[in-house]
Amino acid sequence: MPDQARGEDAVLVAVQRGLAGRPGVLATARTLSHFGEHSLGWLALAALGAVLRPAQRREYLAAAVGAFTAHACAVLIKRVVRRERPHHPAIEVNVGTPSRLSFPSAHATSTTAAAVLLARPTGWPLPALLVPPMALSRLVLGVHYPSDVLAGVAVGAVVGDVVGRFEGGRR
Repeated sequence: MPDQARGEDAVLVAVQRGLAGRPGVLATARTLSHFGEHSLGWLALAALGAVLRPAQRREYLAAAVGAFTAHACAVLIKRVVRRERPHHPAIEVNVGTPSRLSFPSAHATSTTAAAVLLARPTGWPLPALLVPPMALSRLVLGVHYPSDVLAGVAVGAVVGDVVGRFEGGRR
């Protein structure tokens, strides 16, 4: 077999073959991608929470700071690591990206930080509800390797924890 996908390329091919053709999957993945671009969706949700729930304003603003900081960290790491996005011929890229750099996934990073921090004022298990779909969407769309997504989740969790501790100590 010429140019057979191996390693993380093979994982991406398997994910795309298993999921991308199912009804609604690509549309949902693209919607998540647009929502998470530059952490803007998380910033908007945090701002909305701060306006609608003034008693938890500080926690919602901390979520905005965390999502933005996580995104900024991902961008800085991308510029240092300089890993290119998947480009194996068997991998379909199903959405546009702002750069060719892949590691870590900024979407996974900002989503994880936002989910960790938004769980505090809402009381909902947001990391379990939000992180897996966003992480999987990056693979379905063919724009990240699994290790990019896992690293993004790890960085986002650290940023969320640090921002949460800082905000919690300022009450």
